[in-house]
Amino acid sequence: MNKNEKFVISINRELGSGGRTVGEILARKLGVSFYDKALIKALEEKYNLTAEEIEKLKGREIKWWEGFKRIAGVGEGLVDSQYCLSKYGKQPDVLTTENVFKAETEILHEIAKEESCVIAGRCGFFVFRNHPNHLSVLVQAPMAFRVARITAKRNISEDEARKIIEKVDKLRENYVKRFTGTSRYEARNYDLVFNTDGKTEEQIANQILMFIE
Repeated sequence: MNKNEKFVISINRELGSGGRTVGEILARKLGVSFYDKALIKALEEKYNLTAEEIEKLKGREIKWWEGFKRIAGVGEGLVDSQYCLSKYGKQPDVLTTENVFKAETEILHEIAKEESCVIAGRCGFFVFRNHPNHLSVLVQAPMAFRVARITAKRNISEDEARKIIEKVDKLRENYVKRFTGTSRYEARNYDLVFNTDGKTEEQIANQILMFIE
């Protein structure tokens, strides 16, 4: 990946691994925007970005994403962070239709076309597989590490944390298999794979930067 040209870094991660935080830190260090599930879903719902609506926008304006950003105020704070956090911040993955996946894919492609960015989740390794300047990263950790992290973060019991992780793992794996035909655990889908046990998110982000350099 060449950071001197427009790039996209996709980060797939296991719940409780710290992958989302790694993405945020990495984006900050690189001076680019960070996008995740909460933001993408907020954009879809708040501005009615269905696949059909996106097609209409694309038909009206060549650079539809740039025009949309002007209308929706995306860029400076993107969409309302409180809206994202309150509506999506604590929800697990939900069932997604082919239409929604298509809309998300269109949004992600346009984001990457307009600017360098770091994107967490949303099958980024697959969506950007043909992108000329894409780095694909998987962040994972042992179950015990993930359970301890979720237990502390959500102030719940270890048993509750484990059940949440197992449920989200199953949902995310089904989601990836359904829309990509592969497993999110397939190492060949990624340029880099990290185990965060024993490391801080800052250290992982720095290791990614070292790889890029």
